[in-house]
Amino acid sequence: MKRLRDRYRALLLDLDGTLYRGHEVIEGAPEALTADGDAAQRLVYVTNNASRGPAVVAAHLADLGFPASADDVVTSAQAAARLLAERLDPGAQVLVVGTDDLAAEVDAVGLRSIRRFNGAAPAAVVQGHSPHTAWPDLAEAAYALRADALWVAANTDKTLPNERGLAPGNGAMVAALRAASEREPVVAGKPYPPLLEDALVRADSRSALVVGDRLDTDIEGANRVGLDALLVLTGVSTLDELREAPDERIPTYVCDSLEALNHAPVDPEPDTDLGEVLRRNPGRAVTVRACGSEIR
Repeated sequence: MKRLRDRYRALLLDLDGTLYRGHEVIEGAPEALTADGDAAQRLVYVTNNASRGPAVVAAHLADLGFPASADDVVTSAQAAARLLAERLDPGAQVLVVGTDDLAAEVDAVGLRSIRRFNGAAPAAVVQGHSPHTAWPDLAEAAYALRADALWVAANTDKTLPNERGLAPGNGAMVAALRAASEREPVVAGKPYPPLLEDALVRADSRSALVVGDRLDTDIEGANRVGLDALLVLTGVSTLDELREAPDERIPTYVCDSLEALNHAPVDPEPDTDLGEVLRRNPGRAVTVRACGSEIR
């Protein structure tokens, strides 16, 4: 039987919680992706985190042992900038709540990033994760949103996994602006389609497997665009969450680590945790299959 990875021409790989946590690589992840130097898959690194540009992300991945260049990286900042460019006139002002790398993506599509405004409100607000976002930044954005600026959020992840645990994600800051403005953003990142659509363009194939650690972003996002998905249990989501997950968050495969890519998928034994998931969720359209033999 074919290895799981051999069924697809591209792997669309999440980063935080899938390949690394903060500055710490997840054990065995680089080796799993480089186990076969002749593998035909295009590796595309797809991140909801809008805080760093593709070159910085690629350099971090390379330092951790992953084969990556800037052309292999697709970020929610890029997807957010594309959405803005599609909706605004060239040169329009966009208030940036996030890092300078997010601002650079806005400028790269022919718009003008700003941090503060006087007089007329900017045409849009774009919001991405930054550990330095403070009350004045959110207040400035709230003023713009109350003046009817377009609002694009890079993602709405409530948490961000790092080496210490789960920190507040961009979604926590989005929630503050949602409360202050009584508005809803257009979302570029997973589970919404724009980011994965950009990744498919970069992969130049729809024969792609989405790989990630979150049911609410990676897996639901894959299901929304009609792609198979692999849940790895190295980050946020757990088997307990999977047991209660709605249909749109059920993955095609679930495994303990990325090493499963180099094995053929197998159906779970009835007395395992995955067998329990299937028993409690009869009639699901998607079958959950384990890869390897580590999950019990």
